[in-house]
Amino acid sequence: MAPIVSKIGIIGAGVSGLAAAKQVSHHNPIVFEATDSIGGVWRHCSYNSTKLQSFRCDYEFSDFPWPDRDNTSFPSHTEILEYLHSYANHFDVLKFVRFNSKVVEIKFVNDGQEATDFSGKPGSLLPGHPVWEVAVQTNESESVQWYAFEFIVVCIGKYGDLPRIPEFPYNRGPEIFQGEVLHALDYCKLDKESASNLLKGKKVAVIGYKKSAIDLALECADANQGREGQPCTMVVRTLHWTVPHYRVWGLPFHMFYSTRTSQFLHERPNQSLLRTLLCLLLSPMRHGISKFIESYLLWKLPLQKYGLKPDHPFEEDYASCQMAIMPENFFSEADKGKIVFKRASKWWFSKEGIEFDDDTKVDADVVVLATGYDGKKKLKAILPDPFRSLLEYPSGVMPLYRGTIHPLIPNMAFVGYLESVSNLHSSELRSIWLARLLDDKFKLPSVEKMIEQATKEMEVSKKTTRFYKRHCISTFSINHSDEICEEMGWTSWRKKNWLSEAFSPYGSQDYDKEN
Repeated sequence: MAPIVSKIGIIGAGVSGLAAAKQVSHHNPIVFEATDSIGGVWRHCSYNSTKLQSFRCDYEFSDFPWPDRDNTSFPSHTEILEYLHSYANHFDVLKFVRFNSKVVEIKFVNDGQEATDFSGKPGSLLPGHPVWEVAVQTNESESVQWYAFEFIVVCIGKYGDLPRIPEFPYNRGPEIFQGEVLHALDYCKLDKESASNLLKGKKVAVIGYKKSAIDLALECADANQGREGQPCTMVVRTLHWTVPHYRVWGLPFHMFYSTRTSQFLHERPNQSLLRTLLCLLLSPMRHGISKFIESYLLWKLPLQKYGLKPDHPFEEDYASCQMAIMPENFFSEADKGKIVFKRASKWWFSKEGIEFDDDTKVDADVVVLATGYDGKKKLKAILPDPFRSLLEYPSGVMPLYRGTIHPLIPNMAFVGYLESVSNLHSSELRSIWLARLLDDKFKLPSVEKMIEQATKEMEVSKKTTRFYKRHCISTFSINHSDEICEEMGWTSWRKKNWLSEAFSPYGSQDYDKEN
């Protein structure tokens, strides 16, 4: 069967996929969504209690405000899905989406013509002939339908779909455990009653200490109120700073990291020698700000009481997009003994529960692995060679120019892989940039210059945080957006107007999922 030919294919209908589809809608893209709904992680990787970690006004598209944007409560995942559906309906994006259509293979074909590259030479990224063929499986059918595209936008994200499962020594894995083992992804699929039944009256161990693990432990504590309730044990391998809200000693959090003045203290790519010297001279102030915030967190939260104080500076978690809002009643449940903590570098299963390298053990009926997702494996599963091997070349992290274009993979873009102070705004701005690029409004630099730029960003991240492989630009996000706007040729007024909408007064980070 001959492939169905179209200009642009988009894989995924989450936040990034919807943003990309809206911006390239004049090309009539085809959007492949593997499930029966839009929303991505908000639809398929959310607990019953999952909420955004930002205010509504900080998590909205620039041309589609929330109807109740001044509501200061954090919206639930169902409210976010309603907002995304309203956005998709308002801009008539759903007509492009093909649901229950899973991309199982991608082939580079280029129709036998000379390969299109990102050299910046004259020519369009929409060359007028197919460059990629995509195999799509519908409703778990054994047969596939092939499509041919001039350009592909990958929006399947780093989270969801493929759980990251720890490796265990022989005969020390889940197979010997007499209780139930599941990943947080499996837990997300349970309705409220089923989730409560799984946890109620059970000895539960939650592996992890990021946002999904914290929320799950609190749900476990809620299900185990009363005399017969059992404690939930959080097995903590790597500690991260958590915050109770967006104020520090009475001051708004955004003033420390999310203004032009505050980001002036941090190194950024392409800075002048003078600015490099200034950053060096001002480094004591930068470290002082981190210590100032840490002092508040240690005063406000019982981190030292429970052995939960990280050894690394707060700045490193902010710079790697790992700052989580701690639920208001989390430590009150810990005070009641409903949540307990176990620090461990190594652990494995036994018949009765979990054992640790310090010769201690925890009995458990249920073990939930809140150990994140394998986004790289998800990409490698559909990309063909040799492009699969280029995903992490040359820095160990996918080099994305402007957070979107891999310089060595032709006619393909990745939206939603770069993290920043607001992932929705990042995806929207990069979708706008991509649409103008595809419409020949500007040209890309050479492959060498794009790799150089991506490498500079990674080097800045390496200097700022040990968790640099998360590919987060939060400490230089405003400069990053400035450069994108300038490359698009936006006037200073239009750039200022968009950035004022995108970077809210709270500068909050929507770290809804862990990696």
